[in-house]
Amino acid sequence: MIELRDLTRSFGHGPTAVHAVRGLSLTVEPGEVYGLLGPNGAGKTTALRMVLGLLKPTSGDAVIDGVSVSDDPDGVKRRIGLVSASAGLYPWLTPRETLRFFAGLYGVPDDEADARAADLAERFGLTAFLDRRCAGLSTGQTQRVNLARAVMHRPPAMLLDEPTRGLDVVGSQRVFEFVRDLRSRQRAVILCTHRLEEAERFCDRFGLLYRGTLRQEGTLEDLQSATGRRTLTEMFVDLLAEEESPSDTPAQPQADAVP
Repeated sequence: MIELRDLTRSFGHGPTAVHAVRGLSLTVEPGEVYGLLGPNGAGKTTALRMVLGLLKPTSGDAVIDGVSVSDDPDGVKRRIGLVSASAGLYPWLTPRETLRFFAGLYGVPDDEADARAADLAERFGLTAFLDRRCAGLSTGQTQRVNLARAVMHRPPAMLLDEPTRGLDVVGSQRVFEFVRDLRSRQRAVILCTHRLEEAERFCDRFGLLYRGTLRQEGTLEDLQSATGRRTLTEMFVDLLAEEESPSDTPAQPQADAVP
């Protein structure tokens, strides 16, 4: 469902070039949640931007539901739902109007959009504030509207970028339930988060990205066997320790620091 093929992105040329993502290859099957994890500067944001068709790869490709981002970036966008902690809502629209607006962007017919909005309002507990302006919503309510918005067009693939950032326990639990629902509906999901203990709950497999390179990949049990560590946090501490160790190889610039 999601396939990254030797995805690479560099900024600049020559010895000062920043190699943000280096030959990233992975697949995510329907009904699978894949944790693409790494410290700041690892290349996660750059990778997601390429998958979304917002940033052209230097080389390689991303294929979503059989559609290549290099050949048809708009077709890829129609097949992806994005949930990001940095995504906002139009403050003067209501949640109902927001859902209908995004349905229109994806070409969902009006009568079908109304039915989907009603269903999603029930699923995500939006009914009590469905016709209140978004400017007056709490952080948790805003995130619930964003979750519903992301699936209005029923995309087969989902990208979740820090979906629980800024949420309390109740809001985070809503996200957990959302991910379980995506899995049951056979969506392919890539999750990026710095909350590694949550990633262990969310994800079926993991890819540990560091300095633009996929350093480890597999289930938690696979990674434990490969690294000798019990938790993802311990694995990342080891990766970061490499940066502090003497090396004959010059350190690369921070990948996601590129404007």
